[in-house]
Amino acid sequence: MVPPNSQIPADAVARKSGERIVDLYTIPEAEASSWVLENSPEGLEILRHSTSHLMAQAVKEIWPEARLAIGPAIEDGFYYDFDLPSPLSSDDLVRVQEKMREICARNLPMVRQELSREEALSLFESAGESYKVELIQELSGEQAITVYRNGEEFVDLCRGPHTPATGRLRYFKLLSVAGAYWRGDERNQMLQRIYGTAWPSQEALKDYLWKLEEAAKRDHRRLGKEMDLYSTNPHIGAGLILWHPAGSTIRNQIESFWREEHLKHGYQLVYTPHIASEEIYQISGHLEAYSEMMYSPMDIDGHPYRVKPMNCPGHICIFQSSQKSYKDLPIRFAELGTVYRYERSGVLHGLLRVRGFTQDDAHVFCRPEQLKDEINAVLDLTELMMQTFGYRYHAYLATRPEHSIGSDEEWEFATEALHDALKGRGMPFDLDQGGGVFYAPKIDIKLWDALGREWQGPTCQVDLALPVRFNVTFIGEDGKEHRCIMIHRTVLGSMERFVGGLIEHYGGNFPLWLAPVQAVIIPIASRHQPYAQQVSAVLREAGIRIEVDARAEKMNAKIRDAEVRRIPYALIVGDREVEADAVSVRRKGQGDLGSRPLSNLVSGMQEEISKRSLATP
Repeated sequence: MVPPNSQIPADAVARKSGERIVDLYTIPEAEASSWVLENSPEGLEILRHSTSHLMAQAVKEIWPEARLAIGPAIEDGFYYDFDLPSPLSSDDLVRVQEKMREICARNLPMVRQELSREEALSLFESAGESYKVELIQELSGEQAITVYRNGEEFVDLCRGPHTPATGRLRYFKLLSVAGAYWRGDERNQMLQRIYGTAWPSQEALKDYLWKLEEAAKRDHRRLGKEMDLYSTNPHIGAGLILWHPAGSTIRNQIESFWREEHLKHGYQLVYTPHIASEEIYQISGHLEAYSEMMYSPMDIDGHPYRVKPMNCPGHICIFQSSQKSYKDLPIRFAELGTVYRYERSGVLHGLLRVRGFTQDDAHVFCRPEQLKDEINAVLDLTELMMQTFGYRYHAYLATRPEHSIGSDEEWEFATEALHDALKGRGMPFDLDQGGGVFYAPKIDIKLWDALGREWQGPTCQVDLALPVRFNVTFIGEDGKEHRCIMIHRTVLGSMERFVGGLIEHYGGNFPLWLAPVQAVIIPIASRHQPYAQQVSAVLREAGIRIEVDARAEKMNAKIRDAEVRRIPYALIVGDREVEADAVSVRRKGQGDLGSRPLSNLVSGMQEEISKRSLATP
């Protein structure tokens, strides 16, 4: 029962008792409590978890023989795994959703009940719910076992909390069905997983569904094929990218900009081999801490070698190739270095999750008193990169993980240096407790794309452990050896993931400086082709990536094709343009801009390219 005279907000779904979240009508143990509102992170999780129970009840009412597995809330939604006698179709999803709305209208109370271990086993064994029985059997005898009942019609094993009744669960949508092994183990039974989303209002649901639709249109795998940017091939291997000319052009423009800015910021460019003796990864600790992500050794002259998972050991070896003085520091090495890491085939995802990728990797070797300035210089370059590509971003300070190397003092010093750099520049950040890498704490920069989705981006790590393992030193003013501090950093991440993210961020409509083909010349008739070739030569000489569409197609069809290919400029030439030494300009997204003198067009395009304008069609 609700405590007397309680004023419960209309949008409350639960309450807090200290740090504990309890059902709305559970009397809190502590006198002071606060409400959990449906639009808060905790409230959304409760709303979505409750909707997964609503879906499970609907499935059981349609298919009583279905056996229930698990159904958690996830980011932006929920899922539930079912053991069903036959595969579900899209029509079945409609049936389940209709049944969910029917149960919602019944407004069944969602009530928590505590059972003994024997009572819980008896309840689910008698119902034939073998997956629930397995979960109960793994619970310790001391644990309280709770179930939730939707009225008298449905019961499920669950810790909760849940919304007070099914009537609160009105704004949901079932999205898809996928296969999922019980407990993620391919040796277990294959189940059917239904994904859905749930929100506090129709407006929020509608906005999310629009974003899903827009995300599908922007999917880099679809656009990558449509725009002929990249591919994979089973004869090469899963997760290994083949860059086509158009995709290579985009990547080359990014890498050229990257090199230009790194040279301006005092970096020296280096190259390291793709394979190395296993010994180097024993020294670095990668073999111990990272072995599940490394490929098996290859025998070369009786010695084990590995394809490299990281560039840092090679950069350390370059640094150590000669004795360094305090006057030489800081030294900044940068490399677009390709590395290889084992990823399970089930998680490979276009350009975003691959087995071979090129990191925009760099390592800074500095003295302790230089550390603050070097971290700030990394963040300056990071912010320049993000602004150039039009990303909003947010920082996270990731601290020491459970499994790590190095002393407590080293971790405290490194973490404090990163913390002070963020604070000193007034850069907002959140704490990612235990999110550091095994050898260093780090600043992670997460990017927000045009749809507000978060992407993994740049990182900056202060490492005191590897300099100890490799004895990375310099000669100080006192003539003695002193240990270096090492900063690991990327300002883009992997080129594969960064380009994949850009494709989705821009929806394939790249700004002019990145577009694979910047303009297409369309002669109206065959007699205009010589002039089209002259225009092409002028633009090509000006450094503009150009094509001539000389196909025997109608002009309007060629213009449509240029639009589909997302080419920023379509330049039409006919009799008037030949006479005036001009072109008729169409800009994607803006339509017909009229006739322009060729020289005027060239200077305008060159200016847009040189400024790396973010104007997109």
